[in-house]
Amino acid sequence: MKVLFLGTGTSTGVPQIGCNCDVCTSDDSRDKRLRSSVRIEVDGKVLIIDCTPDFRQQMMGMPFGKINGMLLTHEHYDHVGGIDDLRPFSIFGSVKLYMEEHLENVIRERLPYCFNPKKYGGVPDIEIKRINEYDSCDIEGLKITPIRVMHYKLPIMGFRIKDFAYLTDVKSIPESEYSKLTGLNTLVISALRKTEHISHQSLSEALNISKRIAAKRTYFSHMSHEMGLHGKIEKELPQNTYFAYDGLKIDVF
Repeated sequence: MKVLFLGTGTSTGVPQIGCNCDVCTSDDSRDKRLRSSVRIEVDGKVLIIDCTPDFRQQMMGMPFGKINGMLLTHEHYDHVGGIDDLRPFSIFGSVKLYMEEHLENVIRERLPYCFNPKKYGGVPDIEIKRINEYDSCDIEGLKITPIRVMHYKLPIMGFRIKDFAYLTDVKSIPESEYSKLTGLNTLVISALRKTEHISHQSLSEALNISKRIAAKRTYFSHMSHEMGLHGKIEKELPQNTYFAYDGLKIDVF
């Protein structure tokens, strides 16, 4: 399995508009963060988790081919704002979007023209596949395990694919879900900043949860400029724990 971090930033991205802090003015490319998403190549298939407002930019320079499945975590705009940019991929057939029922309702409301029986030319050809937290789903023979996480009071989805798990916008994980996260090779989990936030994990909270999950290695994503300069903060992490950055490629065995 090959995982590419398309974006590792929070909803405002980094640099943040109008900010002149050390991070937002940094020359280190690792301090430039588009909205969070990953591209996964596994068993000859291409999966993408979340479709950000930066999706078009994130796809430039990528191999242009079929997306076998797009897994959507929740309805916040920084995670679904790029769906309209799936238009070019329609030449390969319908792009299948995997999501919960309440998210489907939101998407249908936001993008009604994508579901009109009389679509005009150029509309993205998307097909919604409904999933839930209780049952695994199958994407062309590949097992995907949905994982319930809480984004403050909003229930959202994380995903496990083989020995890789991706959990974004986490504030807490229900006790019932930890059994789905045993024996991981690689965990990607969100860590917004060092100080506490009402709906996102702080770095210390993310470290505590990652220690409990005990994957062989952990990468933090969905970071704001308040986390600090990548070159400095990475030195503060324990062994086998890393800050992800845009463009980072990892292999998962």
